[in-house]
Amino acid sequence: MEGGAYGAGKAGGAFDPYTLVRQPHTILRVVSWVFSIVVFGSIVNEGYLNSPSESEEFCIYNRNPNACGYGVTVGVLAFLTCLLYLALDVYFPQISSVKDRKKAVLSDIGVSAFWAFLWFVGFCFLANQWQVSEPKDNPLNEGTDAARAAIAFSFFSIFTWISRVIWASF
Repeated sequence: MEGGAYGAGKAGGAFDPYTLVRQPHTILRVVSWVFSIVVFGSIVNEGYLNSPSESEEFCIYNRNPNACGYGVTVGVLAFLTCLLYLALDVYFPQISSVKDRKKAVLSDIGVSAFWAFLWFVGFCFLANQWQVSEPKDNPLNEGTDAARAAIAFSFFSIFTWISRVIWASF
């Protein structure tokens, strides 16, 4: 961080969108935001299947509705969390109190670590349920690319959130 405790040396400065967009933690937030959209969008769009013999749709991940529900929930909440912290990034230069700046930075570290853990759990859960899925449940391989994309971007999200923890720690 620049000048003083938690960047307090630049507190009270004017909002500069160009500087905001160039900051690594802002870039990581936007990447995390996009990854969360991919995860929940993939599952919502193609994560549920229905067969002609059944009237209800089922989750593509081993017919486990908890897998689809977890992926969508974590994706949507991560999306909202990214928006919240992007708003904090915009407001952060106006915070002049070192205590308030410290709280903002520490909350960012804690929340990012928490989300890294949730994405790790989500990746493991989705990958496991995908691995044990029966091919007979999806003979036409409908939605398989979306299911794999959700798993892959859950994995990538772990690293974007961990990178935010590391970046905010320095």
